[in-house]
Amino acid sequence: MEELSLGIFVVPTIALTLVILGYLYFAKQVKDRGEYRRFVFAVAVTSFALNFVWELAQGPLYEGFKYDLKHISFCALASVADMLMVLILFFGFALVYRNIYWIMDLDNEKIVPLILIGSVGAIIGEIWHIAHGDWSYAEAMPLVPLVEIGLSPLLQFALLPYIIFSGINRFMPDKNLEM
Repeated sequence: MEELSLGIFVVPTIALTLVILGYLYFAKQVKDRGEYRRFVFAVAVTSFALNFVWELAQGPLYEGFKYDLKHISFCALASVADMLMVLILFFGFALVYRNIYWIMDLDNEKIVPLILIGSVGAIIGEIWHIAHGDWSYAEAMPLVPLVEIGLSPLLQFALLPYIIFSGINRFMPDKNLEM
């Protein structure tokens, strides 16, 4: 990462707009808005935290990465964008299943499409950012054959949304979670 470009903010801006629209759409449909707010907040905070840890852990796999304020700040910014993408998955699947609380009943019919869509999104995102020079991989980054993107960012979006949603499913009380 040399410097931030305007292009790196375009996708997160669109993502933020979609998240706000998803949030407002479902806020009108739930019975308990306070529980809904806490539920979405839990998804967002968990997503940011786990993505931030992942970003810091995979940092050395990117060219020129150092554990300094500049790069850690970039990881925090990337984690906000990652959180927005997880929220898009969350609201998108909620639209498909017509239930914002769909993650409270995770099964293979929900997990497999989540992993596939997360993987495709990661591939498209990495190809875009690499092509636009937003970042480049260090020699240590294992590459995925055919698409030539880093394995670590692919795994990040193949696995973390499932881990986030499973964690919320386990630790969030579902006493008032009704549409």
